Amino acid sequence: MCRNIRTLYNFAPPVSDDEIQAAALQYVRKISGFNTPSKANEAAFQAAVNEVTDVTRRLLDGLTTQVPPKNREEEAAKLRVRSAKRFAR
Repeated sequence: MCRNIRTLYNFAPPVSDDEIQAAALQYVRKISGFNTPSKANEAAFQAAVNEVTDVTRRLLDGLTTQVPPKNREEEAAKLRVRSAKRFAR
């Protein structure tokens, strides 16, 4: 899994459409092997990003949980601490 793709579900405030789009773009980049597609592949690449974005939104809208939403700032702080430990070696 691409490290740049983060969990999007069950956060307060909820995930934005821009965050879903960014995750879809990272996913399509990863599986296609293209960071920026050629002109010949641009339409297919963008169509895939749009479809993954739509499917992701439907998935997130359809999920349910009894667990309270996670706080974005707290989770980001945990990631920064973990990253600092990882790169301090």
